[in-house]
Amino acid sequence: MDTTYIIAGLGNPGNKYNNTRHNVGFDAIDLMAHLNNISVTKVKFKALIGEGNIEGCRVILVKPQTYMNLSGESIREIIEWYKIPMKNIIIMFDDIDLELGKIRVRPKGSSGTHNGMRNIIYQIQSDEFPRVRIGIGRPPQGWDLADYVLSKFTLDERNIVNESIKNAVEAVSTLLKSGVDAAMNKYNK
Repeated sequence: MDTTYIIAGLGNPGNKYNNTRHNVGFDAIDLMAHLNNISVTKVKFKALIGEGNIEGCRVILVKPQTYMNLSGESIREIIEWYKIPMKNIIIMFDDIDLELGKIRVRPKGSSGTHNGMRNIIYQIQSDEFPRVRIGIGRPPQGWDLADYVLSKFTLDERNIVNESIKNAVEAVSTLLKSGVDAAMNKYNK
C-alpha cells in the first residue's frame, strides 16, 4: 500500500529569520531533505514542498511560507489535496517548554504555547497527529517571548540545537519505520 506522509517543519519565511529559535522546524526539514536527497523548492499550497522517499514511505516535506501564526492554512490545503489521514501528518517545531537540546515525540496533543501549532489544530480541526517538539528553552528574565523566539542562537546554542535537530530528524525516520511508540521510547529521554 502506498503510504504517504506529510512532514512539516514550522518557521518563518525570509533570510532575516535564518538561525532564529522559531525556525528550528525549517532547519529540521532542511536536514531531512539533505540526508534523503529531496529538493524542497516547489512552491505550492503556500509552502515550499519536496517529495521523495524515506524509510520506504512516500513523504512530502513541507516548509509553510505563510509566517508562523498562519501555518495551518498551508497544512490544511496540503491535507485536502493529498487526502492524508491525520496519523500520517508529522509536525516539527520549536518548544520553549523544553530545555535547549531536548526533543519530545508525541502521538497527539494540544498546541501548548505555540501559535503555529494552535493555527494548525484550528485549521484542520484535529490534534490527532504526531509531532516532534525541539527544545529552545525559556526566554531569559525580562525578555519578551516574541523577541526571544525571533532571536538568533549564539554559537554554543547553535551547536546544541544542531544535535537536537539531528535527533528530531532521526526520530521522524524511526516513526516512519517503526511507529510513534518506537520513536517515543528511543528519543523521549
